[in-house]
Parts: sequence; C-alpha cells; structure tokens
Amino acid sequence: MRQHRFNKSIPFSQAEYDRRLALTRAAMDKAGIEVLFVTDPSNMAWLTGYDGWSFYVHQGVLVFHEADPIWWGRNQDTNGALRTVWMGDDRVFGYVDTYVQNPAKHPMQDLAGHLAAMGHDKARIGTEQDNYYYSAKAHLSLMAALPGATLIDATALVNWQRGIKSGEEIAFIRKAARISEKIVDGLLERVEPGVPKNAVVAEIQRDAILGVDGDWGDYAAIVPLLPSGSDAAAPHLTWDGRPFAKGEATFFEISGCYRRYHAPFSRTIFLGDPPATLVKAEAALVEGLEAGLKAARAGNRACDIANALAAPLERAGIERGARCGYPIGLSYPPDWGERTISLRAEDQTVLQPGMTFHFMPGLWMTDWGMEITESILITENGDAECFCDRPRKMFVKT
Repeated sequence: MRQHRFNKSIPFSQAEYDRRLALTRAAMDKAGIEVLFVTDPSNMAWLTGYDGWSFYVHQGVLVFHEADPIWWGRNQDTNGALRTVWMGDDRVFGYVDTYVQNPAKHPMQDLAGHLAAMGHDKARIGTEQDNYYYSAKAHLSLMAALPGATLIDATALVNWQRGIKSGEEIAFIRKAARISEKIVDGLLERVEPGVPKNAVVAEIQRDAILGVDGDWGDYAAIVPLLPSGSDAAAPHLTWDGRPFAKGEATFFEISGCYRRYHAPFSRTIFLGDPPATLVKAEAALVEGLEAGLKAARAGNRACDIANALAAPLERAGIERGARCGYPIGLSYPPDWGERTISLRAEDQTVLQPGMTFHFMPGLWMTDWGMEITESILITENGDAECFCDRPRKMFVKT
C-alpha cells in the first residue's frame, strides 16, 4: 500500500496512470531498456503527476518494469514531489544542494549512486538524449559514474505513448479551449490603433489565468506571440510597448491551459482596410483549413492533412516551407507540442481516434504574416472536431 503524508490533488485516476505506465513499459521492453530515465517535465508529469517549476535544475523520473517509478531531484523540490506524485513517499529521492550548479561535481553522480545501490549499475538505461532538459554534461557525467551500464537513446519514447488521449485528458483540453476562446474574444474587444501591445498582453494573461466558469487557468508553455505588419513575417516574435497601428495585420498565437493541458489557437486581426493580397491569402488559407479538417480522419495519414491544405494555397501562388501542425496535450516551457508527428508531406503516420493536433498553417511571407489555426481531435468516425468554436477568418476592425 502506498503511504502518503499529504492530502494530494492528483489530476487523474490511478487507472489512468496505470494505463500510461503500461504503455511506457511495453515500449521499454520493445527497445530493450531495463530502466528508463525521463527528464522532460511533460513526460515526468504524464507518468507521475509531478508539477513544479523546478526544471531549471537536474531532475527526473526513473521507470522500472516491476516497481513503481521514482521521482528524483533537488532536495528542496522533494517537498513538491511529495505533494504531487501518485507514488508512495518512499519513491521520492533528493540530492543535496551542493550538487546544484557546481562545476566540481554533478547531480548525475548522485543518481548513479542510487541506481548502483538498486543493482542497476550494469543495466541498459534509456535516456532522453535529444531533449531540452538533458544536457551533454549530464550524459557524460552519468556515463562516467556508471561505466558498466549501457546508455540507450530513448528520446521521445514516452512522447509517442502520449499520442492517443484518454477521455480524462480530452476533458482537460476542452477546458483549455474555453480559455482560448475567452482570450480571443478579449483580443477582438481590446485591439485598437494606439493601444500598446504590452497592455493587451497583460489582459491576455489575466484572461488566461482567471479561466472560465470556475476552471482556473495555468501558465501556457509558450508566451503570447503577436507580431504586426512586416514583423508578422517572423513567426516567433513576442511583444514590446509599441502601439497597434492602422493598416497592419497582427496574428495572435495563444493557448488556454488547464492543469498543463493546452488548446493552442491563432487568429489574425487587421486594423483598417486590408489589401487585396491579404484578402486573397485569407480565402486560400481558410479553404485549405477546411480541406485539411476533412482529411483529418482516422485511417488517413498526417501527410493527407498537409497535402489537402497545400492545394488551395498553391493555386493562390502561396508557398509554405514549414510543417502545418503537431500533436498537443500536456506540456511545459518552452514548447506546447509533443515532438512526435508532424503534419507535413513526408509524414506517413496513420491518424487514430483520440489524437490531438494544433493544425497550424501559418503564412509567414517576406513582409507580412497571417495565422488562422485550430486545435483538433481525431474522432472515431467523420471529420476532425475543432476544440474551439470561433469564426475561421481574418477579423477586420475598420
């Protein structure tokens, strides 16, 4: 029986965590991995429920075939783990603070000591080697401390198990979508010539955190993106104190977030009378979106969505060089994507019911940009379901 010292607010049922662990163990078995070391905070949370802003130091979750996972991290963060993970308190391990940002020693030496004490010093250990949170120094330190072990690249092993969402997860994304809608509704009210961008972003964050109908908002994995005019050619600019100006289009890429689950959503607002170039692009983009949504059916492939989108854009003389979407769900900074499937012409992944994507065909041209996007659910039968329900168009405020 798992012993806990604290009353916990675990996001999901134990059956849901058991489902996730079973999927992960099966993938480990297929890859010949005896112990999996997970450092991506999204994967840590998905497997254990851990939720804390501690990913700036070394931490992780150890997954075993025959025992509950272990959360491992900085001593002061064990207090957060004890309050958020579903495992018993004896499955929370901490390292002393002298390991933190110390060039003379590394936290992986502590982790190696635990693995050796459990008899895993010669194990085949999977690590997320191409991940934001697992550094080259961490890898080298772990190898040096466990010379008898074999470190196997397990990048995205857990990510791929997250692709098909459970009903519990989809319910959280729906809550996030209501927050996304609230944010966009607020933008349509507030964006006017002369209004400083930072003032609007402050209201975006207010709407996002206050939430909707008692469902509080979490912080999103990406901050609001809102370049205007020629700057909208760059997809990842944030904001400054300059005011919105007449004669410019601004796209807003935002996401509501509920208990770390996201529903990214983008709309474009033009102040004044839009030029013919943007009107033509809007028509082609919306046509492509509609075609892509019809192609987003179980049994089709990721590339079918991308190809359906591309045809109307090509007829309009618009060339896109980027993918047009990616899976979404539970995420931490710096990215709300799951880093597995890409909606692009080369990806043959078969779509399955329960998959969720940000269908994101942004247009970033030489001196203008436009985004009209949808977060979608692949359904059992029929076209994809859009999580948000707002007009699919460029909004014009004259």
